[in-house]
Amino acid sequence: MGGAAQRTESTGVRPWVRAALRCGAVLAAAALALPAAAQAAYASPDPGTAGVAASTGSDPLAAAKATLGPLLDRLHELYQNAEAATEQYNGAVAKVTEQQTALTDLQGRLERQQKQVDAGTDLASQLAAAQYRNGAASAYAELLLSKDPYEAVTIAELLATASRSQSEFLDRLKADRDSLNDLKKQTEDALKTSQTLATQQDAAKAKVATDLASVEQLVSSLTGAQRAELEQLEKAKADEAQLAFLASGALGKGERTPSQAGRGAVAFALAQVGKPYLWGGTGPGSYDCSGLTSQAWLHAGTPIPRTSQEQWAQLQRVPLNQLRPGDLVIYFQDASHVAMYIGGGLIVQAPRPGAFIKVSPVGSMPILGAVRPDPSG
Repeated sequence: MGGAAQRTESTGVRPWVRAALRCGAVLAAAALALPAAAQAAYASPDPGTAGVAASTGSDPLAAAKATLGPLLDRLHELYQNAEAATEQYNGAVAKVTEQQTALTDLQGRLERQQKQVDAGTDLASQLAAAQYRNGAASAYAELLLSKDPYEAVTIAELLATASRSQSEFLDRLKADRDSLNDLKKQTEDALKTSQTLATQQDAAKAKVATDLASVEQLVSSLTGAQRAELEQLEKAKADEAQLAFLASGALGKGERTPSQAGRGAVAFALAQVGKPYLWGGTGPGSYDCSGLTSQAWLHAGTPIPRTSQEQWAQLQRVPLNQLRPGDLVIYFQDASHVAMYIGGGLIVQAPRPGAFIKVSPVGSMPILGAVRPDPSG
């Protein structure tokens, strides 16, 4: 462990990683090793670049902040808009799926109820026809003409029972017909709701496409050098944000042991590092942010809501100073992004369109709060 730490320091890690390592083991009691692709995310900028900057006395990063800072802010805004639209689309898809299931259930109940009413109506018609053919008076005539008093009483009881049974049957038939009409109304309403949700889903999909087109238009206008400078500037700003977050003490001290399910969720999420972000993606080849977290917890045996907004709204919230591996960190005021905490001040996330699943500093984006999928674990 000490030799590994020395090797890490000698190669020059980013400053927030050193701060995180001082807080404790990167994956606490889970003892999970990061994939090589994840470890690459912690590398420092090219030492050669730093040497050139020192020899010339210039500060390329400061120059990049001045010239490309507004561009990076605009790019982040577009990415956030695209991800927010993606989460709205995911929510619309989930609602359509849920509504379709409810509609299918209603249609099945309606079909069964229709058969029951049809059978009851046929039987009622047969009873009415039999009464018409035989006449109700014939039964009463038998009662009046009976010479045996006991037989007369028996016939009277049978007639009364038959009358009650017929009345109860007709009451049940009426109730069945009322239920049938109610189910028809519910089915019609469910169908209208399903159509409305499908329209909302199409609109959300179009919004995602529009926002992604805005991102692509901006990115395609950049030169290769500008993209490289933007990447370096983005890493530097993430480092600054992480250092400020750690210095605030919001994360607390020490590492907390993950639950068994949390350990499994972290292992699954880390195994996806390097796979591409895809809006609406739930694996196995690609994911969006909430697709990654929801699938990780599903594979750990704890199903959770699909979208980041639903995860924020429905899962139990935990203070940041109580974070343990497997907890979910929610970002931005509209809860449009979610990542999984893995310990040591790090998260694993599907960051944005055009990027790949990676390990990042937890404080690199504005944190809304955190939730725990298994509070009793």
